[in-house]
Amino acid sequence: MPQDNLSIKGKMSKMFNVDFHSTKDDIWLQNANTLSRLIGYLGILLPFLLWGFLLLINGHLKVLPSISHYYFTRSNVIFICVVSLIAIFLLVYKSSKSGFICSTLAAIGALLLLLFPTNALVDSCCKICNSVSIAYVDDNPYRNAFHFISAALFLGSLAVMSLLVFPKDNLLRIKKESLLKDEAIKTCNPDKAKKQNSVYLVCGIVMVIALLIIAGGSSIDSVFNGYYTRNNLTFWMEAIAVEAFGISWLVRGERIFKSK
Repeated sequence: MPQDNLSIKGKMSKMFNVDFHSTKDDIWLQNANTLSRLIGYLGILLPFLLWGFLLLINGHLKVLPSISHYYFTRSNVIFICVVSLIAIFLLVYKSSKSGFICSTLAAIGALLLLLFPTNALVDSCCKICNSVSIAYVDDNPYRNAFHFISAALFLGSLAVMSLLVFPKDNLLRIKKESLLKDEAIKTCNPDKAKKQNSVYLVCGIVMVIALLIIAGGSSIDSVFNGYYTRNNLTFWMEAIAVEAFGISWLVRGERIFKSK
């Protein structure tokens, strides 16, 4: 039994960066790596949790027009809770001045997209969606536009962090540790840190491309608007962007592609 407990504790410590042996009376969420991992896990799991729960409860297999449309289904509790937790963790996160500004803007965007939901399913989706919809709000072009702006602020700020903030923080760590003479106290491997920066760059580019496709596909005058709408590409582009941001935060939290 003790071995099992140690195994469970060891896995939790590795996954969430929890130090069960620390003698300090501190809060584990104060650690930047812990916050980064939690944000990354929540981001990666969000699309799967929304789709999976609706499939389990309503047997609805097809994805909805967008991630935001799950707000109007039985999956709304998952959507609200996960996005709110991400927003809270982003507000607490602080690695540098630029990182604090970007994470705060992303948190504000996340909270605003919850307060100002997109248009309801019943007027913009096929009849089968009526069977899974449990809430309704009257269509409002201003609220809907503000929802898109909030979502763009949320994902756009996270893309900036992946493209600019995280690589900059890594380069500063490399520069500072290059001045240290004692190799034993160095915590950053320059080669591995550069590989991290490559992952950040790829994730950021993927997020930007996904956002541009959403912007283009959502345009009334878009050439491929019909194809875009029929295949619910907003959901898939949002899912890709969220997965990319989740991966970048797991890298930042030293969960994958460790620089140490």
